[in-house]
Amino acid sequence: MGVRREGREAAVQFLYQRDLNPTSELADLQVFYKMRGLSPSARRFCDELVPGVLTSQDAVDTLIRDHADNYELHRISAVDRNILRLAIYEMLHCPQVPPVVSINEAIEIAKKYSTDESGKFVNGVLDRIRSTLPRPARTPNKAANAKCEM
Repeated sequence: MGVRREGREAAVQFLYQRDLNPTSELADLQVFYKMRGLSPSARRFCDELVPGVLTSQDAVDTLIRDHADNYELHRISAVDRNILRLAIYEMLHCPQVPPVVSINEAIEIAKKYSTDESGKFVNGVLDRIRSTLPRPARTPNKAANAKCEM
C-alpha cells in the first residue's frame, strides 16, 4: 500500500473514531498512531489531513448535505460520512492532488471499509461536487500553495 493511501485510511479511521466519540481531542491522534502502527511518512500526510478536515468540517458537511440527494447527513453511515469528508477536504484544499485521485482513493477506501454499495454512493456524491469545482479534474495545480504535500 502506498504512503498516501495509508495516510488516508488512517485519517478516515481517526475521523470515524472522533465522529463516534466527539469529546476526543486532536491530541489523541498521537495515541492513535501508536495503536495503529503508522509509518512516519503516512503520519506526516495524516497530520495534514485530519486537522484540515476538522477545521473545514462545517463547510464540508454543508457540501455533503447539498449533494447527497435524499440523504440526511446523520443517516449516512459514519464510515461513508468520514470518507466523504476527507475526499472533499482534499478536493478543496489540496491543489496538488487532482480531484479524480481523491475520488478514486475514496471509492477504494469505501470498498475496503464499508458496504458493497458504498463505493457507488461515495462516487456519486463526490462526482457531483467535483463538477462544481473551478479547477481541472485530472491535473494538479503545482503552482498553488503547498498544502497536503509530503
